[in-house]
Amino acid sequence: MTGDHDHTDPPSDEALRVKALESLLVDKGLINPDAVDAIIEQFETQIGPHNGAKVVARAWVDSAYRARLIDDAWPALQELDVGGVEASEVVVLENTEDVHNLVVCTLFSCYPWALLGLPPSWYKSPAYRSRAVKDPRALLAEFGLKIPTEREVRVWDSNADIRYLVLPERPAGTEDLSENDLAALVTRDAMVGIGLVSPSGD
Repeated sequence: MTGDHDHTDPPSDEALRVKALESLLVDKGLINPDAVDAIIEQFETQIGPHNGAKVVARAWVDSAYRARLIDDAWPALQELDVGGVEASEVVVLENTEDVHNLVVCTLFSCYPWALLGLPPSWYKSPAYRSRAVKDPRALLAEFGLKIPTEREVRVWDSNADIRYLVLPERPAGTEDLSENDLAALVTRDAMVGIGLVSPSGD
């Protein structure tokens, strides 16, 4: 009888390669499998975009928290126990009806990884770095985000001393959602400024 059993899609080629490489390194005694598991667990539970999403959701539901976050992000992030030491360097940029913020790092891959996880490959590419500064509207359009001409686009260049987190606008139609449900809508791209938050999470 069809449809009555679970099935799992086969691992991707990339996942198989990673597993093979890990097995080889373990067999040669070059890495400890417990250490690998600990690092994976850290990225899954302590580091990553779910941390930034938690911050955004709290700012959406608590105007006093949003004001503290924008005024001085470090103590506000500590309130939610996110970001680690790296968060002391974070500045939060609020998107509004009049301003859209976009983050780039032209010299290095400066990135608030404790809040957003590992940077995507496009963020580190020379093309993104260059075009974000020279023609941000065209770049955003290629990512599917068309900013109206009357809305200012501000480009912020991260460096070793300051890293940025975009506070995206809360999408309409989410007034009845809980803070946890709101956090589930927030994407890494929206917190870099390359995307918006969809009320459906798409």
